[in-house]
Amino acid sequence: MFIHITDSETGNNKGSCGQLVKYLEKENQRPEQKKEFEYWFNYQNKTISPQEVRVNIDYNISKLSRNDAKFFLINICPSEQEIMHLKECFGNKGAEEKLKEYASHIMEAYAQNFKRNGIENAKDLLWYGKLEHHRYYHHTDEEVKQGLAKIGETKTGEQMHIQIIVSRKDRTNKIKLSPMNTSRGKNQSHSAKLGQFDRVAFKESGELIFDKMFEFNRSLEDSLHYRLIMKNGNAEKKNNSFTQST
Repeated sequence: MFIHITDSETGNNKGSCGQLVKYLEKENQRPEQKKEFEYWFNYQNKTISPQEVRVNIDYNISKLSRNDAKFFLINICPSEQEIMHLKECFGNKGAEEKLKEYASHIMEAYAQNFKRNGIENAKDLLWYGKLEHHRYYHHTDEEVKQGLAKIGETKTGEQMHIQIIVSRKDRTNKIKLSPMNTSRGKNQSHSAKLGQFDRVAFKESGELIFDKMFEFNRSLEDSLHYRLIMKNGNAEKKNNSFTQST
């Protein structure tokens, strides 16, 4: 499971989210790839229009300065193995609905990760998700650089994923939240204003939620914890992890 928080696919989250919303409508604009219109969704509604997303996010910016981030983009990208597991358990259409349900649980974890009074669950946030079925080649992909694929072509394999736009402010437009705050409680005054946020813990919780919800038997090598140790851990930690996996 790959979960990533970024400013925006379009590189700017300090103004309107309109450009990002339009970008995430790309599959609805490619009728040859979609059988039906794909609406936006959140914890209470599965048929939200792109106009509603743009207006609600853009107006939820009380007391934010011109240079403040107004929203963040969360990418929820299951592995091909995880997608196939969902399809085997629930069928193609059922897998789509289950992935949306999973996204709502991810936003529960997102809210709780702030450890902030008044931010308890996904209902306290202003967020909208969009399911996408394909990924497309960009100029940064090696296949494009080597001339093996063209920009805009669809990538092969299982590519279903979810993109979520979440407002910088909570649903009441009163509390400022930033998942880019990495104080983790070390700077108490800063944490009091923005909340703590441990991005590694958030990503690890995403794996645990998926495994529990869908009874997915994740191998140790496929866990984020294992990958981080292999990348950053010392020799003793790497050896212990290798021993556990064999």
